[in-house]
Amino acid sequence: MKAVVLSDWGGPENFFVQDVPKPTIKADEVLVQVKAFGVNPADFKTRTGTAPYAKGYTHPIILGWDMAGEVVEAGSDVTTFKPGDAVYGMVNFPEPGQAYAEYVAAPAAHLALKPATLSFEEAAAAPLAVLTAWQALTEHGQLKAGEKVLIQAASGGVGHLGVQLAKALGAHVIGTTSGKNADFVKSLGADEVIDYTQMKVDEVLNDVDLVFDTAGADTIFDSARVLKPNGRLISIAYGAMDKVLAIRPDIRAERILVHTSGDDLRTINQLIDDGKLKINVSRVLPASQMAEAHQSLESRRTTGKIVLTF
Repeated sequence: MKAVVLSDWGGPENFFVQDVPKPTIKADEVLVQVKAFGVNPADFKTRTGTAPYAKGYTHPIILGWDMAGEVVEAGSDVTTFKPGDAVYGMVNFPEPGQAYAEYVAAPAAHLALKPATLSFEEAAAAPLAVLTAWQALTEHGQLKAGEKVLIQAASGGVGHLGVQLAKALGAHVIGTTSGKNADFVKSLGADEVIDYTQMKVDEVLNDVDLVFDTAGADTIFDSARVLKPNGRLISIAYGAMDKVLAIRPDIRAERILVHTSGDDLRTINQLIDDGKLKINVSRVLPASQMAEAHQSLESRRTTGKIVLTF
């Protein structure tokens, strides 16, 4: 099979499309013929070797976790999927998922059936980002209907899903974005949009129940300042939460790392089927343009998600 292989830590020039052996599956796994696979900021952080979980990786390596495709073989212990099923998921995160390939060996517990309303490209764009947003808002943020939530970087890969999920959960949703993406964020259901190039959120907000910060360390202190006492700050950015708590000891602040869950995807599938969650794919590229995909991600100016195919 063909795969995008990373030869060493460093820049995207270290990616090469190569022929490699097709994976064999274990009893609890399925072999998926990949129709499309997604890329995430976690991918380029892993590529450069800066992600903490990358320390045990050895080169050459196949990166990637998000994929969608068709089951072609099921292990002897698998009862949930059969050959021919269309599935999607985030495979083995944060261990190597090896999703940048034509075939992936995936634990059945990491997958869900692909919603019929999603294309393979849309499904491949979803898992890591949608699981991150869902777990941040529900498992960690404990968001309740009627609460006010701020989504930092609301037009991004995770942020655009966070806006929709928070709205589906009954929250009053505020999103930050640049002015050119304001209409996009409003179309997702945001009740308010703040153009971060024109104003600082802590100058216009001070009564937020929950902040989901997907933007990065530069915004974490502003995020803390807008919370009401006993508010919650959930971040996916690397940052010193002890410094945040030093300026706001009256809030709960937590940095999270997404975990793989086919069960969570099945719950999210209902929102997709009900039309409450749409996946925005900004670009679909051939696998040979992996370097361009990573460069676009690192610019942090993408709207929605980038997907690749063979």
